Amino acid sequence: MSHHLFQKILNDSQIIYGDGLNDRYHHIWHMDEPLKALCALLPSTTQEVSAIMEICHNNNLPVVVHGGLTNLVGSTETKGNEVVISTERLNKIEEIDVASRTMTVQAGVILENIHDAATEKELLFPLNFGARGSAQIGGVISTNAGGLRVLKYGMTRRLVLGLEAILADGTLISSMKKIIKDNSAYDLKQLFIGSEGTLGIITKAILKLEEAPSSRNAAYIGFDSYDKVVCFLKYMDSNLAGKLSGFELIWRNSYEQMTSVSDIVRPPLPYDYNYYVLIETLGSHTQNDHTEFQTLLENALEKGFILDAVMAQSESDVEWFFRIREDVNNLVDFMKHDQHFDISLPIPLIGDYIAARYKSLAIIEGVEQIYALGHVADGNIHFMIGKSNLSIELKKEIDHCIYDGLKEIGGSVSAEHGIGTHKKDYLELCRSPEEITLMKVIKSTMDPSNILNPGKIF
Repeated sequence: MSHHLFQKILNDSQIIYGDGLNDRYHHIWHMDEPLKALCALLPSTTQEVSAIMEICHNNNLPVVVHGGLTNLVGSTETKGNEVVISTERLNKIEEIDVASRTMTVQAGVILENIHDAATEKELLFPLNFGARGSAQIGGVISTNAGGLRVLKYGMTRRLVLGLEAILADGTLISSMKKIIKDNSAYDLKQLFIGSEGTLGIITKAILKLEEAPSSRNAAYIGFDSYDKVVCFLKYMDSNLAGKLSGFELIWRNSYEQMTSVSDIVRPPLPYDYNYYVLIETLGSHTQNDHTEFQTLLENALEKGFILDAVMAQSESDVEWFFRIREDVNNLVDFMKHDQHFDISLPIPLIGDYIAARYKSLAIIEGVEQIYALGHVADGNIHFMIGKSNLSIELKKEIDHCIYDGLKEIGGSVSAEHGIGTHKKDYLELCRSPEEITLMKVIKSTMDPSNILNPGKIF
């Protein structure tokens, strides 16, 4: 049995096999499905990960890495013939350097714990999304996660200064530097960021922190036309001098569902508008920022840029406003089966493109619910489709409805979730044959035996 191969480098509590796998799973939404694997390994050091990979390389054993298991594209799915490496015991925050504004973390540290540790030092790690209580930073980096503040701070790759990773043969690649500027030839860490565990296993990272804001304002805004949404984005961004940190768009039927399930997500605005925007600013002067934000909203109302607005008057209001946007379970829980999308497209085209998809999806037999929302300021829209069955035919019909217009407008089938197994059939819609060929060359060079997350992306 393959688990015996690892007994020289790991203790018994770090090797799970046989019936022990029944308590493990491949995704937090599938906790009732026992994990299919040769064994699951729980290393607690980089050196153990390196030794595991050397053994897997020498014995041609495929490997799938498990972090927080919150991905949405099948990146952590297994067939049963793989060694699963869990990063859950690589969970230490090794250092917070206030002067350099960096945090050194192991791959298994949960994102919310990073937030809390930064806050204690009056610093901010700005990456933020709904799964922060489960997502581990190694998975966050390997998928180049986005979230609610990409507008101001960028995707994950902009927030990683240093990285440590293990290659397919166990070789340690360490580029653990705290410096922002390093133009010394190829930026190798970028190969691992967003590669979904197919080129190496991330074990540590140095994260870039920001000074913690002392003020946070938020509001919900109502609109009837998408063009007005775009005008309002430009108006607020041009007047806020860099303080605009979030601009989330929710379509009317999505807003109605997201705010109707309980009092803790009660609607801040009535159900009178076609579009709802959740806007957030982060600043350093509590009273001044509040007054400026309020004045801008009042002027927007007077000029007819917006139809209605409600501004958060306390930190608990801000939490309430964001709970509505983040708790997508209020959509998913009411679906028999669900299918998720995170497309990217030019901002001016979003209104018409999504309206056309609503119409096309509505006439597909088996589609029961259609919800759209997203980070419109960076061109990323999420679709959640409820459907009556899990047939491949229905899945593909919905896929084509969402994706088929993206290539001609320069869009992407994945804005922030990655490709995994669920989207690899559609990679050619947003990457040229030459790009895909080069990706495969990189993969075959770094992992010639194809043991790292095989079958994912390509």
